[in-house]
Amino acid sequence: MLSTNTDLALDPRLVQAIANPLFPALDNQLRAGRHISADELEQHSLLQEYYPELEAFYQRYHVELVRAPEGFYYLRPRSTSELGTSILSELEMLVGKVLCYLYLSPDRLINEGVFSLLDLQEEVLTLANEAALLRMVNQRAGGSDLDKRKLADKLKSAIRRLKRLGMVSTVGSQDKFRITEAVFRFAADVRTDEDPRELQLRMIKDGEAVAGHDQEEEQENEQ
Repeated sequence: MLSTNTDLALDPRLVQAIANPLFPALDNQLRAGRHISADELEQHSLLQEYYPELEAFYQRYHVELVRAPEGFYYLRPRSTSELGTSILSELEMLVGKVLCYLYLSPDRLINEGVFSLLDLQEEVLTLANEAALLRMVNQRAGGSDLDKRKLADKLKSAIRRLKRLGMVSTVGSQDKFRITEAVFRFAADVRTDEDPRELQLRMIKDGEAVAGHDQEEEQENEQ
């Protein structure tokens, strides 16, 4: 028999939030690991308006609805959560760091925030050690043209995955994209008084794809 205990009644504002036609799709996106930035105006506004109520809602599932300092939202599973997760690869983490570096660069304003896969590839090869990059693709890589093509393919795959997470959005053709503020997930460990772009650059060159406890947070939730 179903309980009729009125103490379990939902908050009226929570009812409004989950009754919103946008909520089912938004909920699925969040559970799939997507980060919702201001670019997604309607979904972002819904989260912004009902954040306290939705934060409490997701706590019931042992999941934290995070509102990042830069204004984007995402779900962070706790150890007791039943929401499946998968860790980003080392190369995907590096690409995320480079995207964050590009987001902070003057080029973003010059290009109206639009970059290409070629821009990304050139930046990755400039900022990181090529031999180390190739080893991320193949431990026995010797720098052949085939190894370099495989690296280019892996960079494309990394962008596709980060797009699913809401870090980038496609602009026009498939090789053009705009970076969203959600890439600051990869800068959680550089929120210090030091210049963030310089610190980000040093971490990329030192091969520090992620630092400390943030490694656990750079995840994609499995559907």
